[in-house]
Amino acid sequence: CHPVPKPESRVEVCDLNPCPPRWKVTPAGPCSSSCGLGLAVQLVTCVQIQHGQEVLQEEHLCPVAEKPLTSVPCVIRTCSYEWSFSEWSECSTSCGNGIQTRQDFCLSSLTHKRVNPLFCRRFPKAIVVRGCSAGPCPERVGTVSPGAELQPVTPATHLTTAAAAREHRHKDLDVPAGPQEQTKPGGGEEDTARRCFLCVCGNLFLDATGIINMTGVESRDCTVAIGRPLREEISVSILESSLNCSAGEILLFSGRMMWRTGCRKLPLSLINSRTNTLIVKQRVVLPGNGVILQYTSRTATKKYYQDCDQQLFGPQGEIVTPVQVPDRRQEVACRTFITVAPRQRISIRALSADPAGNHTHFNYILVRDVSTMRTVVFHGKQQFLWQSTGSQAEIEFHE
Repeated sequence: CHPVPKPESRVEVCDLNPCPPRWKVTPAGPCSSSCGLGLAVQLVTCVQIQHGQEVLQEEHLCPVAEKPLTSVPCVIRTCSYEWSFSEWSECSTSCGNGIQTRQDFCLSSLTHKRVNPLFCRRFPKAIVVRGCSAGPCPERVGTVSPGAELQPVTPATHLTTAAAAREHRHKDLDVPAGPQEQTKPGGGEEDTARRCFLCVCGNLFLDATGIINMTGVESRDCTVAIGRPLREEISVSILESSLNCSAGEILLFSGRMMWRTGCRKLPLSLINSRTNTLIVKQRVVLPGNGVILQYTSRTATKKYYQDCDQQLFGPQGEIVTPVQVPDRRQEVACRTFITVAPRQRISIRALSADPAGNHTHFNYILVRDVSTMRTVVFHGKQQFLWQSTGSQAEIEFHE
């Protein structure tokens, strides 16, 4: 090209505007489950190319409708065990609202035969109770007004022992004793003990301190609940344990802010609920085994609730939308916690629903089943009947 005159070199800027922000997805992390269906978390950020470099931007600058999922399904391998269920039963009522139930059992994926439920205890389980409607009931004269007052519960004192020898062994613990089971004329120690077991499993204990004897129960699963006011927390120590750890016997503790299991060295353990409620579930294989535990309560070291929260214990109560407005700077919601005896279930019926009225700043309600963590949302003036699958529920009032 030397004989040809060379043009002058020049650069023209085609566009001074940077590229629009876009979503950036990092590779997904490990699967949440070692077998079966799980979730893998991937980081999704909003970035923009500026001067050849990726610059992190606020999420609202990226198109919301195009945001990728932050959790994606994953499967590492097929599980050896899985939950299976029977068919749903018929509706419990011939008219109106009722419930349907089904049985759950643990299956081996290799043999397709039932095995001990302990093999499936680490896997999430679907609901076994659901609401149903059998159509409107015929009108009847003399029904109770839907606005009838509900009676509050009065805490009762509980102290239960399996036999006189165990009771005598722990008399020096300075724990107030409650009413004892009355022995009918002609009844032996075995009948008295059996009636005493029935008043332990499935009960809710509301005293500040107490001893709970869970030894010798006939049922494989024995669950008790301890409840105190919101400002308190509960500590549990094991006085005696005859659990056979090698046979799969175990003790489970669960609360709103903790989950713990144990079997070995239980008498040396001290369990703190960190909140005002605690569920203790005992699973035994061999008849006669179990634990004796002592619980105490004290003022919580940290405040884990809002001033507008409230705690209700069964069997009945009334829930009113809070008037107090939560701190807007923290964007918190007012909550109502409901705890009943483990053998009971919770029904919540909206008698009058007007969340956006003059006396409240809330316009929708979340009802959460604690046992399954399933949440249902009710809006505006919607009336409803909600039923739990377990003995604990939470209600959140939101703006």
